[in-house]
Amino acid sequence: MSRRHPIIAVTGSSGAGTTTTGRSFSQIFASEDLRAAMVTGDSFHRYNREQMSRLAAKGQFGERNHFALAANHIDKLEALFYDYGHTGSGQFRHYVHDDDRALIATGYKPGTFTPWKALPADTDLLFYEGLHGGVISDSWDIAQYVDLLIGVVPIVNLEWIQKIRRDTHYRGYSEEAVVKTIINRMDDYVRDIVPQFSHTHVNFQRIPLVDTSNPFVVREVPTEDESLVVIRFREPSSVDFPYLLRMIHDSKVSRHDTLVIPGTKLSLAMDLIMRPMVVDLMAHKPFA
Repeated sequence: MSRRHPIIAVTGSSGAGTTTTGRSFSQIFASEDLRAAMVTGDSFHRYNREQMSRLAAKGQFGERNHFALAANHIDKLEALFYDYGHTGSGQFRHYVHDDDRALIATGYKPGTFTPWKALPADTDLLFYEGLHGGVISDSWDIAQYVDLLIGVVPIVNLEWIQKIRRDTHYRGYSEEAVVKTIINRMDDYVRDIVPQFSHTHVNFQRIPLVDTSNPFVVREVPTEDESLVVIRFREPSSVDFPYLLRMIHDSKVSRHDTLVIPGTKLSLAMDLIMRPMVVDLMAHKPFA
């Protein structure tokens, strides 16, 4: 990690809420007048959408799936974090989503990548959100470069429900195809995604208060007011629990390192918890 060029990473699987968390951080950066270099994990996938589909049709699945380290340019992600921590720069690219109107308007096809290029100059910090921001494996140690690592992870049944609904309603996949994807990803989810949540500084885990025992028949995603959020701190001694309990109505401490809040209070909690951490991180950043 580097206090001179700080790195904040939000890690979690697709559909877990990392993008929503990214928006919360963007609001914090804007109000604190911080210029962040924003990078997403899907831009480090090894294969574009067409390549993955073509490999899947042959039964090869492109190094299995995007959860797997082998299906991603982990070497380039590590290089970016290393370079940014030492120089404040590094190479990145964009993955073109279906709703990326600006990139599509310039001729890029959804499901493809833009060319690699240097990050914008003179940024205050690097912000990453994606699948592998906290990876530690036999070959890689991405977490060592991250100054503030955040995990966003619903309980697995809720994660599956969210994925099934998103991919069937908004991406045009059949429910059978989505369930097959979930099953094919399970080994890599357990091996490459889950261990990251032991390395995070803060975890946000959403838990539904309705029956999700069979996620493959649930038709509606539990709402925020049908959920709780469990927040676990790696260093609870630095957390002002009495302040958070006063500020977040109906919250409680369930363990010495764990705060439980209503699902409707997640945005407020993220601001109350993460803003001081970001401010402290920048306050300890040495002058160049």
